[in-house]
Amino acid sequence: MAISKFSLFLILVAAAGPLLYNGVRHHLTVLGVYRSPIFVSSNQDIHKIPDTLQCEDIHYYAPGNLLFAACEDSVLPRFQWFPPLDHLDKPPETPGSIHIIDPQTLKSSRLTFENFPGSFVTHGIDVVQDPDRSDAVYIFAVNHLGNPEYQPDTDIHKARSQIEVFHHVLKTSTVRHVRSVRHPLVKAPNDIYATGPYSFYVTNDHYYLRGYMRLVENFVPWIKWTNVVHVQLDRLTASDETAGVNATIALPNLWAANGLGHGQSDEEILVTSVLGGTMWRTQASKDHSRTLSIRDDISVDSIIDNPSYYDDPYRTVDDDASGYVLAGLRRAIDLPKTHHDPAATEGVIVWYIRRSKDGTGWEKRVIFEDDGSSIRSASAAVLVPINPAKGATQKEAWLFVTGFVSNNVIAVKVQL
Repeated sequence: MAISKFSLFLILVAAAGPLLYNGVRHHLTVLGVYRSPIFVSSNQDIHKIPDTLQCEDIHYYAPGNLLFAACEDSVLPRFQWFPPLDHLDKPPETPGSIHIIDPQTLKSSRLTFENFPGSFVTHGIDVVQDPDRSDAVYIFAVNHLGNPEYQPDTDIHKARSQIEVFHHVLKTSTVRHVRSVRHPLVKAPNDIYATGPYSFYVTNDHYYLRGYMRLVENFVPWIKWTNVVHVQLDRLTASDETAGVNATIALPNLWAANGLGHGQSDEEILVTSVLGGTMWRTQASKDHSRTLSIRDDISVDSIIDNPSYYDDPYRTVDDDASGYVLAGLRRAIDLPKTHHDPAATEGVIVWYIRRSKDGTGWEKRVIFEDDGSSIRSASAAVLVPINPAKGATQKEAWLFVTGFVSNNVIAVKVQL
């Protein structure tokens, strides 16, 4: 019996219907459509750390027991200029700053720049030990600059982002600018994973920098145009941002690639899909290509940004609290209405994920949730260990949470 083209179409739709329904429902769940906007913070004893404004990313440097963050210095410029949110009105004239937070005193100290007079619009960062001296680190930071070559009514974009490399000696108050890095493959940088002074990975969070197609890649999960790029430097001293910069695509065909993070070993590199609510656990090849391969993935029911891994220093065979920490928004569906408004709020959610006791799966738990009254937006969170009291049956840690438009980094004790 002959089957008409229309009948065949109906059969295909009926067969694919459940898959499409499940995919759409998961996407709506991640965006927070089914999550109530009315909520009170799940933690009362919240510490707001002064002088930590709009720190999009934060890293715990265990060898020095310090937190590093890249922050803004005033509220309004981020709402006028932040290319990742398509804020392109006016590049700020005031620079951002790099801060060190002491997890014991909960105080922030801003570092004084050396050899860096330029503008600094902060985003993702990473911190890696100086291989030549144990008391120093290199800091890699995304910088969203305005494009000096921009002309209206042309294809030249308003922004021209690059990566800044800094050097800091621990227990000093300064940070020295080493060089700037720019490459055509790195056109929408979001976050960084450094493997050493000369090598790092960086995510491109969009393929299109503006216009209708940028919206399309945001809302269509099947369009996988973002990627991770590996950058290799052949020199650390260069006045030209493009000098000695070699780049290759390390992981292509991702939807909404965003955060990068260090995993449970030096070989594990964490990559997130912000809109997919997915974290990929990847591994770098050992040849010169430095390509990444996806080992597996972990999904949660919210958008997620910069991932981190908590390495439990007090673990035992029977009690290991090591796990992944993922920060995001409770209702990302509201972000298009709030991201331009300095007075608005976005509720936040932080996930803690550890291996199940039988070792076959993952235990996923929300360890912090807030309606936006304690912290606005969440793009990164890290855990800092607390030495268990003798006889304690429950481990605790300090949870530090920060956001791309938050007024402060916050700290709160959580049970693991």
